[in-house]
Amino acid sequence: MRITFWGAARAVTGSRHLLQVNGTQILLDCGLVQGRRLEAEARNRRFPFDPTSIQSVILSHAHMDHSGNLPGLVKNGFRGNIHTTRATAALLDPMLRDSAHIQERDFHYVNKRRSRMKKKPIESIYALRHVEQTLPLLVHHSYDVGFNVADGVTAHFYDAGHILGSALTVLDLEENKRRLRLCFTGDLGRPNLPIIRDPQTVPDIDALIMESTYGNRLHEEAKQVSGIMEELLNRAHQRRGKIIIPSFAVGRTQEIVTVLKELFESGRVPQMPVYVDSPLAVNVTDVFRVHEECFDKETLALLHQEETDPFGFKLMHYVRSLEESKSLNAKEGPMVIISASGMCEAGRILHHLRNNISKPETLILIVGFQAENTLGRKLAEQQKEIRIFGEPHTRRAEVHVIDAFSAHADRDELLAWVRTLKRRPRRIFVVHGEESQALSFAESLGQEGFKQVAVPELGQSFDL
Repeated sequence: MRITFWGAARAVTGSRHLLQVNGTQILLDCGLVQGRRLEAEARNRRFPFDPTSIQSVILSHAHMDHSGNLPGLVKNGFRGNIHTTRATAALLDPMLRDSAHIQERDFHYVNKRRSRMKKKPIESIYALRHVEQTLPLLVHHSYDVGFNVADGVTAHFYDAGHILGSALTVLDLEENKRRLRLCFTGDLGRPNLPIIRDPQTVPDIDALIMESTYGNRLHEEAKQVSGIMEELLNRAHQRRGKIIIPSFAVGRTQEIVTVLKELFESGRVPQMPVYVDSPLAVNVTDVFRVHEECFDKETLALLHQEETDPFGFKLMHYVRSLEESKSLNAKEGPMVIISASGMCEAGRILHHLRNNISKPETLILIVGFQAENTLGRKLAEQQKEIRIFGEPHTRRAEVHVIDAFSAHADRDELLAWVRTLKRRPRRIFVVHGEESQALSFAESLGQEGFKQVAVPELGQSFDL
């Protein structure tokens, strides 16, 4: 039994962990690398292993840094099963299609510039046809129900409480009469978040692969979000500016909508239109409405009230067409525009930023984790000179960061979850965190009494 870490090793994006059992290769997640454009693109195009040798993929959840390169894997020859939860399978249909569409559109835009510079065009990492080949490979499972993955490998999904359909995966492995129970957290959620259920604990395990995105940081309390948003919306309304919110289409957009709904309907902020400018977010919200098995008690109660929609209100406009999206740039504020991608790396958010980043009346509200070298990270760091589509822009817009929206557990919440384990795992591998966060969290685990804690480097292998 052997595990090799081919992504999210001392970094946050591109989650890929290769498990070898009984001569079979199983991939845990297959995400897109995000960050420095040339480096990320090279890693997304070329796999460090033979995709045809992978028997199965086990997918923790639908975020692009965990699922986004499945079509690339298929493009390069993978034809096995992709195991995931029911809600994740439903989300992947619109999300992977959207990813292919955005790539093709953005590469078309880049190639127009390359043509003017007499450079050769470049192709997208994958196309819609590769998504069409990927979707039939999805095999979905319910939480708490075991399923067979390969010879000597069975699995159970438990609710990770991160986004709709996110899963903690427990794998029972057997090779040469030796047994081992391995848990992969994927991304671990936080207790008491709106909409979805809290993370579950898991049965006794021997080894643990654990995320560390916020391994040395603490979030603002979730109860503070409403007050912070109230103050920001009132200030932006006085300036008659646009509030631009880069937001992940899955989970974060729906959470923001529920907060805005309460603020507007209670009269705590002045009336202004709210646009969710992302066809993906519109489609994802429709998926949310039909997967009640992932909702917490409060959302279920709201959903079952007559004529009540947790994800909509009278000021809300869901934007599908490109023409309507473009028209937002010609409209005067105040208004709220929520648009993907959450790290400002692709999609319609780039056009809204390009048109408004130099206006001092604009407020850019960062509500999620921003990986190193992404445009979102540069905004969060308050950088003054920003490049969008390769063109320089001077940022005059105000930028505000709210950590309390994060769907990732912070340091104390990660440690609290580990303490729920009735039997302490003998080995822990800390992944999915920038090096400083991962190393610091590994140190915290050591202080908790865990003896074998590793922070793998990219490509590093361990015998289990």
